[in-house]
Amino acid sequence: MAQENIFLFVPNLIGYARIVLALLSFFLMPCCPWSASFCYMLSALLDSLDGHAARAYNQCTKFGAMLDMLTDRCATMCLLVNLSLIYPSYTFLFQLSMCLDIASHWLHLHSSTIKGSTSHKTIDLSGNPILRVYYTSKSVLFVMCSGNELFFCLLYLLHHIEEPAGWVYCLLGLCGIISLLKSAISVVHLITASQNMVALDKAEREQSRKTQ
Repeated sequence: MAQENIFLFVPNLIGYARIVLALLSFFLMPCCPWSASFCYMLSALLDSLDGHAARAYNQCTKFGAMLDMLTDRCATMCLLVNLSLIYPSYTFLFQLSMCLDIASHWLHLHSSTIKGSTSHKTIDLSGNPILRVYYTSKSVLFVMCSGNELFFCLLYLLHHIEEPAGWVYCLLGLCGIISLLKSAISVVHLITASQNMVALDKAEREQSRKTQ
């Protein structure tokens, strides 16, 4: 049997396409807000497709999980950097959002991988009830992630629109609430992942004492 090339798995190919779209979005942000927003949101929406492909083709891998998580975090971070430039008064809030997003997801993925999960989206159903709903309900996960990304995109677009319609502000407010909820979930992420890492440390130290 021919050796599998994990780099060419379907979900990973989708991941590469997401990276290209994100980079194109970053390149277009200074000059072409609508094109940049389209590329950015398309990259974000493809995030739901790579997971379906991984399960459908039985191609769930640790590399794919890491690629997925890093693409999400880096894309959001770069957009927040741009928002910090056009809304300097809110730079601290954008920085806080970046730190919370990266720290919580990285620690959660790291603890999940050590425990044997192939993705940070695969959790122990006996774990935190908030994260259980967040990751097992596809509709909840989609609304939270897409609403959060749309909130930041709308902030970016509003800087370039001279007279935005009223519904744009309504949508911004709705997505803002979703973004705040997602930030709260990131705090839960961070606390739960920290507890998991400490539990793993305790188990390893206990095992080490028994073998001495």
